[in-house]
Amino acid sequence: MARRLRPVELDFVVSAPVRLVFSADVSAAPEVVHRALAEDVENWPRWFRAVTAARPTGGGTGREVRLSGGTRFRETILAAESPERYAYRVDETNAPGLKALLEEWRLSPAGTGTRVQWTFAADGPAPLRLALRILRPGLGRAFRDAVRALDERLSEGAGPGAR
Repeated sequence: MARRLRPVELDFVVSAPVRLVFSADVSAAPEVVHRALAEDVENWPRWFRAVTAARPTGGGTGREVRLSGGTRFRETILAAESPERYAYRVDETNAPGLKALLEEWRLSPAGTGTRVQWTFAADGPAPLRLALRILRPGLGRAFRDAVRALDERLSEGAGPGAR
């Protein structure tokens, strides 16, 4: 059953009790990467292995996301500032323990490509906080694998709207 989380705003990305930050480079320009993140939501499962389904809601103001293992999220988009930032908070989830969750994708030029930085900002009881810190290496690996797959997809010309 879905539970409502505490609604947080963009400042939570710096004040959250748990902040996991990862970065990787891709060869595509920031504008192209931003389009893949913010406008091509339905194709996230093609490059982010943990995502099994994603769709925009509310005319693009929200998203519904399903992860492998059955975790579900209903999200509100807080920032879609091309080409620098894409951020969303989780409003409802069936994931146990979470009290608040916000994810931010920051994009910046890196040579002829883009540096992608993902911040996973969360709050929950002490056992959840500890678990997230323990899972940090796995989340980092999942992020790097996803960004590598996104880079390959974008290099093949499979941008927004491609199937």
